[in-house]
Amino acid sequence: MSLGDEHEPSGGYGGTGQTRTRLPDSGADPYGTPRRRSSSRSLVTVVGVVVLLIAAIAFANRGGDDSSSSDDAGTKPETAATAPSGQRPVQSKSAAGIPSGFAQDQEGAESAAANYAVVLVSADILKPARRPEIVRQVFDAGRVSELEKNLDQVYDKAFLDKVGLDQNGNAPKGSTYVSRTMPVGTKVTDYGGSTATVEVWCTGVYGMTGESSENPVTSDWFTMTLQLRWADGDWKVDSFSQKEGPAPVNGDNRVSTSDDISKAVEEFGGFTYAR
Repeated sequence: MSLGDEHEPSGGYGGTGQTRTRLPDSGADPYGTPRRRSSSRSLVTVVGVVVLLIAAIAFANRGGDDSSSSDDAGTKPETAATAPSGQRPVQSKSAAGIPSGFAQDQEGAESAAANYAVVLVSADILKPARRPEIVRQVFDAGRVSELEKNLDQVYDKAFLDKVGLDQNGNAPKGSTYVSRTMPVGTKVTDYGGSTATVEVWCTGVYGMTGESSENPVTSDWFTMTLQLRWADGDWKVDSFSQKEGPAPVNGDNRVSTSDDISKAVEEFGGFTYAR
């Protein structure tokens, strides 16, 4: 569920109303690209490349050590995982479970924006008891009071009733309310050392599981723009906005059952995102 898909401060929070039609399998390439058989010449080339690649990997695994192994040492060659790129995403996590401690640079701002986008479009933001904690952790201190009031108005009892939740933001017994966001990429459009504007391209799933659900779990694509400010040793949200897309062509995936979706939400944890 993206902010604005169900409700916005200016009104209009409801699904897109679009009906998705699944076409029958045609067995053909949707882009009309004909398949070509590989020639024997191409096959020889591929085999040659594979042989060279295997040889290169074997040489690399030697680690550049020309000395012979010693029985007295009794040690095995050291191995190491591929080094990650970019800065470490966070130094710590807050008691609220929200990532914090981002670096004061562009990559740190992108990491903060990605993680904050996940929190701001989560099922927890709909819970009155959980919302203040999220707002105080994510937003600049000067905006907390205003944002708490605005979000309380947006996610009022009428909204919770509409999506099938009780006044505490809980789903009916036997059902699960799903609202999970997955950042696809980030982009800094403005950076000034202590301020940053970051766009986060997201996909996500939202809706209610259950046989009698009137809001079945569906997918969404949207871009969130976050205005960040460096305050109290971390990046904080000053303001944010959202727009639809970019959205790809729908795939031909088989729709899962309500039970499958519920189990997936319970069994698969989320991530801490980094640039």
